[in-house]
Amino acid sequence: MGVIRQSLKVVVVVVVVGITGTIAAGASPARRVRHPRILILGDSLSAGYGVAVGHSWVDFLRRKLAHEGWDCPIRNASISGETSSGGRVRLPELLHRLKPRILILELGANDGLRGSSLSILQRNLEAMIRSATRHGTRVLLVGILLPPNYGPYYTHRFDALYPTLARTYHLAFVPFLLAHVATHRSLMQPDGLHPRARASPRILANVWPILRPLLPHACHRG
Repeated sequence: MGVIRQSLKVVVVVVVVGITGTIAAGASPARRVRHPRILILGDSLSAGYGVAVGHSWVDFLRRKLAHEGWDCPIRNASISGETSSGGRVRLPELLHRLKPRILILELGANDGLRGSSLSILQRNLEAMIRSATRHGTRVLLVGILLPPNYGPYYTHRFDALYPTLARTYHLAFVPFLLAHVATHRSLMQPDGLHPRARASPRILANVWPILRPLLPHACHRG
C-alpha cells in the first residue's frame, strides 16, 4: 500500500510539473513583444505612392537588411500627404508604443509644396528630433529639395533648413532623398514629384550609406 501511495505521489508530481511546464511554454511567446528597430515617419515618398506593393524604397530596404543578415524589423508609419505638423502629433505615441532604436524622419516636402511657414516647419522638425532623442532613439534626417518654381528666396531657405538641423543636432543626414532620381524623367511619375518603382534602388542607395553605420546600435546580425 505504501508503495502504491508513493507511486501515486510520483505520478501526481510528474503530471503537475508537466502541466506547469506546458503553461509556461505556452505563455512565453505571449510575453515576447517584438518591437520594430527602425521607424520610418514620412510622406508619400516613403509610403510608396503610385508604386506597386513590394517595390517602394522601404521594401528594398527590408530586403537589403535581410540579405546582409540583419535582424532589424521596420515599421513604416509614412502616410501620403503627411506634413510635419501631422508627424509631430503622431510621433510621441509611436515612440512610446513601438520603442524604435532608429527613426528615419522624412517629412517637410508637403509643407514646402504648400508654401507653409518655414518657421513652423523648423519647430515641428526640432520637436520630433528632441522627442526621439528623449526616448533614446537615434534620428536619421532625410532632406528634400523643392522645385525651382517656388522662387529663390523661399527655395533657398527651405533647402538650407535640413542641413542646418543636422549640424545643430548632430544627426545622421541624407541631403536629398531623390538625388540622382528627380532629374531623370524616366524615373519619375507623370506628376514630376513621385518616383517610379524603378527608382527605388537608387533611393535606397542614397539612404543606405548613412543608415548602415547606425545598425549595430539598433539591430542584431545573424
